[in-house]
Amino acid sequence: MGNLIIIDRSGQEHSLPATEGLSVMEAIRDNGLDELLALCGGCCSCATCHVYVEPGYEHRFGSMTDDENDLLDSSDHRKATSRLSCQLVMDGEAGSIRLAIAPED
Repeated sequence: MGNLIIIDRSGQEHSLPATEGLSVMEAIRDNGLDELLALCGGCCSCATCHVYVEPGYEHRFGSMTDDENDLLDSSDHRKATSRLSCQLVMDGEAGSIRLAIAPED
């Protein structure tokens, strides 16, 4: 099982367990952090689960799809490290992954 270090919008860090095969969005939701709306429930159709993957951790996830890229283009807060947390599936590697929740659009 991996571990997520999530930085919320106020800058507070949260350490959360993350099970292999689950998305980062599911891990955040299941552990009670309410900052991600995730309105579509993980269907990659809303971009309300926008996060920033800290540099050095991007290799832990698959490549961005065209749909994810298009949705992130609609955000005023997109950065080079932007991803949708519903599309980031935990790989089962041990160790922590650091992410920050993006500002709400």
